[in-house]
Amino acid sequence: MKKFILTTCSVMLLLLACNNNEAKTETESTTDAAPEVKKEEVWVPIDSATMMKAMMDYGTLGKMHEMMASWNGTWNAETTIWEYEGASPQKSSGTAVNSMILGGRYQSSKHNGNMMGMPFEGLSTMGYDNATKQFVSTWIDSWSTGIMTMAGTWDEAAKTLTLTGTMPDIARPGKETFMKQVSTVVNDNTQNMVMYSPDPKTGKEYKIMEINLTRKK
Repeated sequence: MKKFILTTCSVMLLLLACNNNEAKTETESTTDAAPEVKKEEVWVPIDSATMMKAMMDYGTLGKMHEMMASWNGTWNAETTIWEYEGASPQKSSGTAVNSMILGGRYQSSKHNGNMMGMPFEGLSTMGYDNATKQFVSTWIDSWSTGIMTMAGTWDEAAKTLTLTGTMPDIARPGKETFMKQVSTVVNDNTQNMVMYSPDPKTGKEYKIMEINLTRKK
C-alpha cells in the first residue's frame, strides 16, 4: 500500500489516512476471497492427418539413435568414487552390457559389479527425444528405491554427452540434489563418464564418480 506524504493540511491528511485504510481492507478482503487465476492458453484444434504425421516423426529413428546403437556390447568398467572433495578414492570394477530395445529407439544398459566392497547392480534406459532434441535417461540400482532422471545434449565437436537432473536428497528429507553426468566417447572402444553432485560437506559441486569403460574384444 502506497505511503502518503504529509501535507500542510492536517484535515486532508486525516481523510487520506481513512481512505487508505478502507482501500487496504477492501483489497485484502478481495485478495483472500478471490485469488487471481491465470488464463489458460487457448486450445488449437489438431486434425487427424497432422497428428498422425507428428506421431510418425516422433517415432522415427535418426542419427542419434544410430550412434547409441554403436555403443552396444559388453564393456569393462573401472570405477572411482570420492565421498567428498579431497577424500581418498575408492576403486572398483564391473561390467556394463548395452543393447537397443523397442525397435532401436532406446538403449538399455545393465551394470553389475562391486562398489565400496558390496555387490552392486544397476539398470539405465536412454533415448533421444525427437521432440525436445535432447537425450533423456533413467537410472535405478540395487542401493536405492527411487528413479533418477536426467536430460541433456550431445556436443559433436567434443564427442561429449552432458546430462543434468535431480534426485531426492536422502540426507535432507524433502529436498532434492543436483546431478550432472558428462560422458565422452574417446574412440570406438573407449568411453569415460564423470558424475558431479554437491559436496556433502560444503554444498559445492565436485566430482563424485568417474568410470572408464573399455569394450570387451
